[in-house]
Amino acid sequence: MSVEKFQVDQEELETSIQLHIRGELDLAAALTFRHALEAVVHRTDKALILDVGKLTYIDSTGIGIVVSALKIRDELKAPFAVRHIPSGIKRLFDLTGISGFLNEGIEGTA
Repeated sequence: MSVEKFQVDQEELETSIQLHIRGELDLAAALTFRHALEAVVHRTDKALILDVGKLTYIDSTGIGIVVSALKIRDELKAPFAVRHIPSGIKRLFDLTGISGFLNEGIEGTA
């Protein structure tokens, strides 16, 4: 069984910055993910959207980084959303209690 290497691709649109995340987000990939987020998390001029549709796995380290980004964006009163959450990852978000804080749809984020 082959494991897809973790990858983050950034796409800047008119009203949003989207980070497309694929592969396994675990301790080994945490630094890459953290660096990608740090580059954009404080930008309040655009919504920040994590597209996790191609994420195959996330561990507690990855969830912690998502929660940190959520807190920063909340403090900045800046839009933040996680989109296209696979069912297995959604269950983990539900179990950790963060699902209710992840706005899955931000209107007008082209």
